[in-house]
Amino acid sequence: MCLAIPAKILSLDAATGNATACLDEVKVEISLALLDAADVGDYVLVHAGFALCKLDEQEALATLALFEQAGFGHPA
Repeated sequence: MCLAIPAKILSLDAATGNATACLDEVKVEISLALLDAADVGDYVLVHAGFALCKLDEQEALATLALFEQAGFGHPA
């Protein structure tokens, strides 16, 4: 089973096409290679270090709240 987690983009690196994102209060480097465009503040669905798609903020926060209810981390 695979798990993708919502993350908020904190900064972009135009030179590499990567971004720094926040996953449950941890900053991680993610690739934006699979997206057409993303901006600071966007929520993206992250799996294996790749942003798969952009998410609506409400959807991302609702998903993070479900993870919290299940005992996995806390909402951003």
